[in-house]
Amino acid sequence: MFLTLPTLLTWARILAIPLIVGVYYLPMPMAEMNVLASVLFIVVALTDWADGWLARRLNQTSAFGAFLDPVADKFLVCASLLVLLQLTRVNALVALIIIGREIAISALREWMAQIGASRSVAVHMLGKLKTASQMIAIVLLLYDGVLPGGIHTRDWGTWLIYVACGLTIWSMAYYLQKSLPDIRAKAR
Repeated sequence: MFLTLPTLLTWARILAIPLIVGVYYLPMPMAEMNVLASVLFIVVALTDWADGWLARRLNQTSAFGAFLDPVADKFLVCASLLVLLQLTRVNALVALIIIGREIAISALREWMAQIGASRSVAVHMLGKLKTASQMIAIVLLLYDGVLPGGIHTRDWGTWLIYVACGLTIWSMAYYLQKSLPDIRAKAR
């Protein structure tokens, strides 16, 4: 199941990350770069939904796809946060917490899989809320403009990235707490 349509969409998400970063090296006004980067991010982020839907619909789910999908999401979020950090649109501590959590939970999931306890770190609604708030915040911060109705996207994006940061900490604590019994059992 290495080259199914859902897996190809996941690979496309990974390959599109340099495009989002590269936008900010183009010789164009910042406002145009912001629009282009935010549109690219939205399109790429939508492939996350599309690949999962297609995998289930076409009965093309696979262990490789289940592995690659969250990796692609983490690359996309981390690369975008680094761009936003470089543009001084996100606080370094917020970026560090979000990126650190992604690394820590990925490592925890890998370890739990090795000890046969993957269910204790299965995706939870908290993680989904964290991801949704992160994605929306990143779009708003990349756009960095004013929407119709006088909505300043940097203000809303900043507020939402702090919400995402709170959910990041909360979800990490949840996953650690859920895995603690299995960790204790294996430590004996």
